[in-house]
Amino acid sequence: MKWAHRLSNKSIRFKLLVGFLLFVIPLQLLLIFDNYYAMTVVREQVANSNRNLAALYMDQIDRSLEEVDKYLRTTVAFESDLIMLDLPKGINSDNYYLAKINLFNKLERDINTYKEMDYLFVYSSVNRELITNHPPGDTMDQLKEIREGMAAMLRERESWPKGAFELWFPYQLGDDYYISKIQKIGNVYIGAWAKASKLMSPLGLLDMGPEGKSLLVTDNMEPMNGVMPLDNRDDYLQVSTQSEQGQFALLILIPYSVILEHLPFLQRIWYVVILGALIILPIFYMFLRQNILNPINRIVTVMRRVRDGNLDQRVEPYPVSSEFELMNDVFNSMVAQIKALKIDVYEEKLLSQQAELKHLQLQINPHFFLNALNTIYNLAQFRNYQLIQDMSDYLIQYMRFMFQNNLKLVTVEDEIAHTRNYLNIQAMRFQDGFTYEIRSDDASLMQARIPPLMIQTFVENTIKHAITMDEPIHLRVDVEADDDQASFLRIVIRDTGQGFSEEALGKWQQEPDAEHHGDRHIGIWNARRRLRLIYQEKARLQLSNHPEGGANVEIRIPLQFEISSEEGYDVSIIDR
Repeated sequence: MKWAHRLSNKSIRFKLLVGFLLFVIPLQLLLIFDNYYAMTVVREQVANSNRNLAALYMDQIDRSLEEVDKYLRTTVAFESDLIMLDLPKGINSDNYYLAKINLFNKLERDINTYKEMDYLFVYSSVNRELITNHPPGDTMDQLKEIREGMAAMLRERESWPKGAFELWFPYQLGDDYYISKIQKIGNVYIGAWAKASKLMSPLGLLDMGPEGKSLLVTDNMEPMNGVMPLDNRDDYLQVSTQSEQGQFALLILIPYSVILEHLPFLQRIWYVVILGALIILPIFYMFLRQNILNPINRIVTVMRRVRDGNLDQRVEPYPVSSEFELMNDVFNSMVAQIKALKIDVYEEKLLSQQAELKHLQLQINPHFFLNALNTIYNLAQFRNYQLIQDMSDYLIQYMRFMFQNNLKLVTVEDEIAHTRNYLNIQAMRFQDGFTYEIRSDDASLMQARIPPLMIQTFVENTIKHAITMDEPIHLRVDVEADDDQASFLRIVIRDTGQGFSEEALGKWQQEPDAEHHGDRHIGIWNARRRLRLIYQEKARLQLSNHPEGGANVEIRIPLQFEISSEEGYDVSIIDR
């Protein structure tokens, strides 16, 4: 809940954070895009450069191979000794061996013209003989192994048509790959043989980093020199160019790390800026939190508590900026003044309530006094001294209660005793035309505190409006704990008269707090007003007509046993 308040879209914390992110995130995205774009441009430029370089080297290799291919075609066309190898050597052995010597010498001589080649060879499929030059760097074992490999390669291709020898082709012998080209005339094959790594020697001069590679590869991407990187192939820039002379291609692999290390120094600054922004964001937020957000949050927290009615709250002193110190001092001063003003207003309200309660009670006193004196006067005419004494005693007790208990909450027991005095006087006045009973099932309720004259007011209202000379009236008062809430006292006053008029009930239901006009029902209005002043909204006064006839008054007030102030009512109840 606390974070919900802090991250509200109306809070300063939220706006500062969003504002900072709206500034930083586009900058970050711009730097990232710029960096990505620069890397893409550099990669494309390096790719184009190496693509052109690969094409240049492949063109150089193709020209060399093309020269060798022209030599092979020329030899096939003009070398007469090849005719002798096309015949079985037994037909003319002298000429056959002479032709072999001539061809060997030719191959030894011509190999020096084509430095890219390792071997030139002639093979007679009829006589199963292979003639090659002898490279000075190879041992006899190496020469034997290569010659056996050549012979095996040529025997594999004896059944191939002449058109299958148009291009140079790769051939694997042991762990090494060789590039070979064959020209066929009859049953004689003349060809060239070169190790693939020898063709790649010029590319070794290129600086492609410690992990960069230039490879001749077959059509199946099998490397013919070196080792192809098996892992993280995506970390390399791959540029390939297909040979026009053979069934192989030139592949250049350059690590992106080598490419990007040549980026301008500004790109590194971009990385620093991006990293710095990510580091600065929490630092900047902590700075804002310490110097702006926390002081504001402390003030807002205290303001919420003050709004809830706790005027004792103050903003605690913290090391903050001078502006916040001034705000804290002004706010604390304002809360103190509001508290003092509220106390003054509250005290004035209490004094006003006390005066109003006193006035309301004094309004009740004249209602009964004149009738009581008139009854005594009538009893004196009949010289009924005992009744006069009883009547005078009831009246004295009644008036003593009235004048000794102004503005004090009284016990239910005292209120009932006072009400009995009043009812006894009325019973003496109306004789058999009026009876009453007062009941309470719980003796402990007799010590509960209620406003004075609360029961007597409605009893008097019954006497005033319900008693007629036509039929007797019975009055009943019940004091009990509320069935719904045990912390409330319930007082029910019911008579057997004609009840309230519909007009009166409608008026009390529609305007319960309206100012009373005129003298009619002033006692009921005063009782309701007193309950509102003392108990606020906690008390309830309900007027109705009983289903069996007669008026029914129900009073529901908080159950209270102590008086908490000298003024005579519970201040805590009023304050709540």
